[in-house]
Amino acid sequence: MTETHLPSVPRIYAISPLPQRLSVLHRAVALAVSMGCLAVLVTAVMIRPNPRGVESHRQLGLAECQFLRVGGIPCPSCGMTTSFTWFVRGNLAASLWIQPMGTALAAGAALTFWAGLYIAATAKPVHRLMRGTPGSYYVLIPLGFGIAAWAWKIFIHLRGIDGWG
Repeated sequence: MTETHLPSVPRIYAISPLPQRLSVLHRAVALAVSMGCLAVLVTAVMIRPNPRGVESHRQLGLAECQFLRVGGIPCPSCGMTTSFTWFVRGNLAASLWIQPMGTALAAGAALTFWAGLYIAATAKPVHRLMRGTPGSYYVLIPLGFGIAAWAWKIFIHLRGIDGWG
């Protein structure tokens, strides 16, 4: 009786020494994504942060948060715009205090702006480095952080300490 024994070897991720250059279409998509992120960050610069920690989005002509108005607790995205406005002004402490997920998303937008610009300019597929990370990390970690950030926002709101300034 023969047993086939496969060694338990971890998956090895090796980067090809000569990556293929991206096509013009892929570079255009990278540039479009980069410009989209820049538009979000520039919009945040043009908005004044609300010292209450919520409703900065009202300056864009958007409606008030019905979740907060009716239920008395902030929705998962309450404080995101205010967090972005503090982030682009360099006040990371205020951004984190108001809405930690907003800080993470603003940092992600800034990083994506630069990465997209780099990809568009050089045609180098730097995003291929992310292929070695299991896909569940892209969902579970941000989801867990988002839930924790929402819990934080509810906590500081109920304590009456969710403003800055």
